[in-house]
Amino acid sequence: MKRTLMTAAAVGALGLSLTACAALGMGGAATSESAAVAPAADAPAPATAEAAAAFVANAETRLAALSEEAARIQWTRATNITHDTMWLESRINAEYTELQVELANGAARFNDVEVPGDVRRKLNLLRLGIVLPAPNRPGAAGELAEITTRLDSTYATGKFEYQGRQITLEEASALLAATRDPAEARALYEGWRTISPVMAPDYARMVAIANEGAAELGFADTGAMWRAGYDMEPDAFAAETDRLWAQVKPFYENLHCYVRSRLNERYGDAVQPDSGPIRADLLGNMWSQQWGNIYDVVAPATGGASSYDMTERLVASGYDARRMVETGEGFYVSMGLPELPETFWERSQITRPRDREVVCHASAWDLDNLEDIRIKMCTEVNAEDFYTVHHELGHNYYQRAYKDQPFLFKNGANDGFHEAIGDFVGLSALTPTYLNQIGLLDSVPGEAEDIPFLLKMALDKIAFMPFGLMVDRWRWGVFNGETSPAEYNDAWSANMLRYQGLVPPGPRPANAFDPGAKYHIPGNTPYTRYFLAHIYQFQFHQAACEQAGWTGPLHRCSVYGNTEVGARFNAMMEMGQSRPWPEAMEAFTGQRENDASAVAAYFAPLNTWLTAQNRGKDCGWEA
Repeated sequence: MKRTLMTAAAVGALGLSLTACAALGMGGAATSESAAVAPAADAPAPATAEAAAAFVANAETRLAALSEEAARIQWTRATNITHDTMWLESRINAEYTELQVELANGAARFNDVEVPGDVRRKLNLLRLGIVLPAPNRPGAAGELAEITTRLDSTYATGKFEYQGRQITLEEASALLAATRDPAEARALYEGWRTISPVMAPDYARMVAIANEGAAELGFADTGAMWRAGYDMEPDAFAAETDRLWAQVKPFYENLHCYVRSRLNERYGDAVQPDSGPIRADLLGNMWSQQWGNIYDVVAPATGGASSYDMTERLVASGYDARRMVETGEGFYVSMGLPELPETFWERSQITRPRDREVVCHASAWDLDNLEDIRIKMCTEVNAEDFYTVHHELGHNYYQRAYKDQPFLFKNGANDGFHEAIGDFVGLSALTPTYLNQIGLLDSVPGEAEDIPFLLKMALDKIAFMPFGLMVDRWRWGVFNGETSPAEYNDAWSANMLRYQGLVPPGPRPANAFDPGAKYHIPGNTPYTRYFLAHIYQFQFHQAACEQAGWTGPLHRCSVYGNTEVGARFNAMMEMGQSRPWPEAMEAFTGQRENDASAVAAYFAPLNTWLTAQNRGKDCGWEA
């Protein structure tokens, strides 16, 4: 069964546009009327291999039937937030959760039965496919659905008063990106966080219900259940992410040291000291997860100017929102993949409607697990959204590639793969090589612009990695009880300091619930997928460039137009979740392990440069 995959892509979680991503609607291959075709049995069959196969077939039929209805209601609520659409989504989410819980518990009956490998994998996925499991008691699924819908809508409709008027997150984010006034940055940073304290009681209740459900499924807590979805034991997965972080942490610390020094030069010791943590609101992003918006502050003292501004080039070339998406589609088509169906263009939300409240968080949707794929964005003509459309369409092309798999295998090899597909394409899409290929640049800049280009990339890609870890590290502590509701905010700030080396601009109020100001917390989207995606995308990119015969610097490689790479890429995507992720990784890259060495290879010239800039500096911070 499908996890609700929030394909965060917009400024929230990916590189020059990212995080982060949206409800991959739980689309199914059958219509809702077919739900009655295969009702649940009144009495369980004997626990045999034959019974297990029949159980799985029945489960897939029922899930496929209900999931399309759920996806269409979720889409309706996300693109038109009203009391009625919230009510409808709450109802269908409760119904779907009840079915998931029933099937997850039913799958456990066959834990000790010897069955074929594909049946065992499907039985395991039935237990692991619920993001928030409700316990199997009357009313639990309904209460959980009401809470999650309310949390999501509170975030989506959040506004706060700034300079005498109510502003949205999009407005606040744009102002924060542009301001170089520390007082204004603090007001915006803290203002957005006034929308989330009301969420805290709901969040605590949601955790209690979900943990009760996870325990019924045989997991220690909900966080352990999430970590079990990576073809390894939960503790082993946590250790694996620690290993990957250890590979890139020295580079992050090098970047942190350089950025802190430049902020100190700009604002002085009273605002940003030249030692210790960085003040989070000075980094140009509402969650300090990407720092590219302050490139003008931290650019190299000499040779830091690029010969082009991506946003200016898009505007000068007459791009509008639709052309941005068409260009993204063109990348995938150039690799030999099919054009998007006409229904994509008819049914997607590409720009923000002016007549209703919507969820603007960029996302990719698969409503029927066949051809009804869409994106939901409030696209602006700028560099960030140019990247975002390439990322989001990666989800859509992945969804379409595995559409012929059985229902339970219609998903990414793991959720990090789903995020990394579009990120991998995005690495090519951000290169001057690609911009020249599609006519946005007349020529490719020379080596003199490599350090500025790589610094901009690192400010988003490398700066994101500790944030990609800390969000779920916080949640794992909440789910396992190490962090009580009274400690929610202090634990969040402690994680910011430990992983990112950041601190809020000032003391937080006693009722603060800063985690709720990040979409993926009220939206209940597991976040480690984005950290993994930031490893996988470079691993994919390096392998693809080697397949293409590229011999230049890795950061200049574009695989646009390479159909041989596209064929191997699509073969991996077609596998869906039918095989353990190491086999999918091997199908494209030839490797069976996670490996962050490609990150080091991509950024090697910049790391050497940063080391020289930081000579004599007191790098690091006390956690």
